[in-house]
Amino acid sequence: MTALDPARAAAAAPRPAHVGAGRLTDEPVHYACEKIPTFVFERAADVSRTVAREIADLIRAKQAAGEACVLGLATGSTPTHVYGELVRMHREEGLSFANVTTFNLDEYWPMDPQALQSYRRFMNEHLFDHIDIDPARTHVPDGTIAGEEVRAYCEAYEKAIQDAGGIDLQLLGLGRTGHIGFNEPGSGMDSRTRLIHLDRVTRKDAASDFFGEENVPTRAITMGVGTILDARRIVMMAFGEGKSAVAAKAIEGEITETIAASFLQEHPNAAAVLDEGAAANLTRGATPWALAPAGTFEWSDRLVRKAVIWLANEVGKPILKLHPEDYNEHGLQDLLAERGSAYDINLEVFRAVQRSITGWPGGKPAGRKRSGDIDRPSDEVFPKRVLIFSPHPDDDVISMGGTLLRLVDQGHEVHVAYQTSGNIAVFDSEALRFADFVTHFNTMFGFGAAEAKAMESRIADALRRKAPGEVDIPEVQQIKGLIRRIETTDAGRSCGLADENLHFLDLPFYETGRVTKKPLGEEDIRIVAELLREVKPHQVYAAGDLSDPHGTHRTCLAAVYRGMLAVAEDDWARQCTLWLYRGAWQEWAIEQFDMAVPLSPEELRRKITAIFKHQSQKDKALFPGPDEREFWQRAEQRNRGTAKALDRLGFAEYEAVEAFVEWDGRPLD
Repeated sequence: MTALDPARAAAAAPRPAHVGAGRLTDEPVHYACEKIPTFVFERAADVSRTVAREIADLIRAKQAAGEACVLGLATGSTPTHVYGELVRMHREEGLSFANVTTFNLDEYWPMDPQALQSYRRFMNEHLFDHIDIDPARTHVPDGTIAGEEVRAYCEAYEKAIQDAGGIDLQLLGLGRTGHIGFNEPGSGMDSRTRLIHLDRVTRKDAASDFFGEENVPTRAITMGVGTILDARRIVMMAFGEGKSAVAAKAIEGEITETIAASFLQEHPNAAAVLDEGAAANLTRGATPWALAPAGTFEWSDRLVRKAVIWLANEVGKPILKLHPEDYNEHGLQDLLAERGSAYDINLEVFRAVQRSITGWPGGKPAGRKRSGDIDRPSDEVFPKRVLIFSPHPDDDVISMGGTLLRLVDQGHEVHVAYQTSGNIAVFDSEALRFADFVTHFNTMFGFGAAEAKAMESRIADALRRKAPGEVDIPEVQQIKGLIRRIETTDAGRSCGLADENLHFLDLPFYETGRVTKKPLGEEDIRIVAELLREVKPHQVYAAGDLSDPHGTHRTCLAAVYRGMLAVAEDDWARQCTLWLYRGAWQEWAIEQFDMAVPLSPEELRRKITAIFKHQSQKDKALFPGPDEREFWQRAEQRNRGTAKALDRLGFAEYEAVEAFVEWDGRPLD
């Protein structure tokens, strides 16, 4: 069955892990280590739809009883798809918000409500402007309140909540510091709405919205922990591996002011709703066999691989040196009982991982045999047409640059599709430098020098007047996009790619000039599908890194998935395989590998050289995320780290390794 099998994709319905039918009104499977009732879903989209459904059910129940419904709302990337689903229900299912009153958790201070980063503007754009709610019943803390009036304002905000009858359901995200609202480490359980100083980690996470950490306000008005805990129902959401460590501390750790979210353990009707990435560090995600009664755990091949790799790392031994005592002393007696001897289990897992390691990512040509080659079957199609989707202009070389080089060197026809222009991730000074170059170039050669000078003056004036985070004028956006395109072309050439095989899609969802993007639209999907039909690839590679802090990777993956479904009935598509790589934030776990491509020292050097071609992202990228390393350093250390992890498990000692997972046909969005 190929990755593009439409029947398999259509039959794959969203389903939660360990949670019955997935309704938050159902009882979750109870684990003693989880001190907040916790629901885990395979994908973030499943979380958002389920949470939106609970909110809609509450609104309708209140309407039927003739009562008002009071919602506590959150901002940020986490709840955006919840709001999108609520808007869809309003438009398509007649869900009315006429009886709803809302109170938002927080707002930066100072902050004009019309500013791009304003949470009032966020709520208007994502929810309020698209539903039939009375604007007078929507409350967002006022970021324009004078300093001497803030205390009284916060007390009035508390009273307004009480006068509304209290919050029926409070929606929360989870910050990397464990904050809920802006209740940073040190916030007490009895804290109330107040002005608070923001933690540096929180400000760093917000830096992309403000085009630089230096532009992020240092203070905010936030509901207190006590205010949140007064809600009759609390739903906390978290997505991605980047939140997994703090989610585990909040859900399974001790109650502490260091992790404000841990106070939800004291609430009688709270729930944590996570995708599998955010649940990775929970016991159910890290060592699920430890939670099952003896003799009841269902051991799939994937879970056997996960358990054995975990055990090898736990005891510090290569896989093939694990003893029966290691299994018995670390809670894996049931695995031994079910699968037989430790030797057989060790060999089974070792061979499974070994099979995933290949120097031929495009398959091996028939008759190709050299001394020392592993005996792998030849591929019936060689060379292949390969299409790599890169969300940003540099994700291809950062994430799979070594594999890209290997595919080109081995004679495949490699195409790269750059899904977005990346035009917001260029410093203003860089755009001005290029505009200045064009002026001097035209003056030197007499090509419309006056017009170029006028354009440079217009651009310089716009950049001087531009406030932090303000949208660039169209000409500046075009220049920044051109800078990224020129760098991308240079990087592609350094990898041996033909210019005509570089495809710049400039998907419309991205072209807002802001960090906040438009929803994925039919035009985005049409562009992807048209390119797929043009290239007719045998292999497609796409970014499966859903921990991208800015959300672009998630949207670009949805575009690829939907584009592939659109062409799934084409004859060529039935022989096409989709491989998912990960980006600059983490790598696939070894037990997840379906293909691991070793890189030689020379290939790693060439990969880094290609990353260096993206000069606008060198030294200091505009939106680096929470990781302060340069992108080339992240890539190098991640690839070398994967190689060392394999070495510790007893595999060959490689310089570096890139890993991939084959799409199994399930929905990716």
